[in-house]
Amino acid sequence: MPSEASEPDLGRDRQVQPHLRHQLLLALAGPHTQAGQARPDVPEQCSKQAPGRCVMGTSWWLWALVAVCTGDQFRDEAERIMRGTPVIDGHNDLPWRLLTMFNNQLQTERANLTSLANTHTNIPKLRAGFVGGQFWSAYTPCDTQNKDAVKRTLEQIDVIQRMCQMYPETFVCVTNSAGIRQAFREGRVASLVGVEGGHSIDSSLGVLRTLYRLGMRYLTLTHSCNTPWADNWLVDTGEDKAESQGLSRFGQSVVKEMNRLGVIIDLAHVSVATMKAALRLSTAPVIFSHSSAYSLCQHRRNVPDDVLRLVNQTGSLVMVNFYNDYVSCRQEATLSQVADHLDHIKKVAGAGAVGFGGDFDGVSRLPVGLEDVSKYPDLVAELLRRRWTEAEVRGALANNLLRVFEAVEQVSDHTQSPEEEPIPADQLQASCRTMYGYSEAASLHRQPGALLASLTTVLLGLGLL
Repeated sequence: MPSEASEPDLGRDRQVQPHLRHQLLLALAGPHTQAGQARPDVPEQCSKQAPGRCVMGTSWWLWALVAVCTGDQFRDEAERIMRGTPVIDGHNDLPWRLLTMFNNQLQTERANLTSLANTHTNIPKLRAGFVGGQFWSAYTPCDTQNKDAVKRTLEQIDVIQRMCQMYPETFVCVTNSAGIRQAFREGRVASLVGVEGGHSIDSSLGVLRTLYRLGMRYLTLTHSCNTPWADNWLVDTGEDKAESQGLSRFGQSVVKEMNRLGVIIDLAHVSVATMKAALRLSTAPVIFSHSSAYSLCQHRRNVPDDVLRLVNQTGSLVMVNFYNDYVSCRQEATLSQVADHLDHIKKVAGAGAVGFGGDFDGVSRLPVGLEDVSKYPDLVAELLRRRWTEAEVRGALANNLLRVFEAVEQVSDHTQSPEEEPIPADQLQASCRTMYGYSEAASLHRQPGALLASLTTVLLGLGLL
């Protein structure tokens, strides 16, 4: 990238639009041709009567042209980089929109993803935005907890898989880092399942394992509600009460089982105590699939600096959210402010800790300049303008996520015995569930003292003591 003092680069690598390039060259040539004749496009009074005024009058539009051409340089450079390293976005809620708009009926004419309207995401926008990998959110709201959360989650995973089946020329469902790289080579969008909210496993390690087998590759430990085993971000606002002090004993088992399986731990939406507990316990790097920097916007959905330092120490990743309320803490925001968050995370946690998690189709307000998924090249151009190196940009686009994913895969060990101990029955809300297994297996989980007391009672009853 040229220094601030260098002349505009009019070469082949950063091409200026032809008409702007022509105008810029004419301006740089001055008001006269090489033969000393007045240029036909320069007023006569400028070339003869008031040369000083001509220079002053020309300078403002000359530098305006330089600025426009430089802007084109960065955009062209962004597209060049993204052709080789397309963006992997950490969180997109299009599957939820397909539920709310069409009740998951993808064959409905209006649900055609090549022409889908009134959404942030469709196939042409993904192509224009150089999106090469996407974690699609299998999301079900908190009011399904202890009800039909598992069923709803399965239906959203089904929608993601049907997207791949209906549009095989665009989407390919993958479950590992090698699959993402292969999709890049094929020019398709690597499509992965991220389950947004620990309530989707219904406090069951068996359900966790089953969702893994169905393609889930990250699990957000909570959404905006506590689970019986992990606390959410509303604990930090005082709106919810801390129940697990971060992670309960069962919550720790969930994290360990995710490590064993090779499921990425996602800490978007969780409380600070949960963030720290998971970062310290996990043997693999974790992600924040769609969160921003708390220091720039004091919203509790964002990541504070002390946690960013843990992100750095653990080789983890923060994929910046574009929702205005998390970017500027206001209803309005700009692309430049999103870049500020990327800059801050890079400064505190390192260039390897930065990614993109736009939250498209999951939010109601987006920054000016980032209105839909087609705008990613403009954000990358802004990072280049801020002197991010090409390697840093490629990291934020995809390589940082691939590094984390590969580390998670390396830590996983399916030969290791799975976590088995169920959550205690008294930690479950039982109004809509049966309790098979708990009464019969209760003695397996009693403390030694309790077992001895029970045995003593039995022996006394038999007159043996």
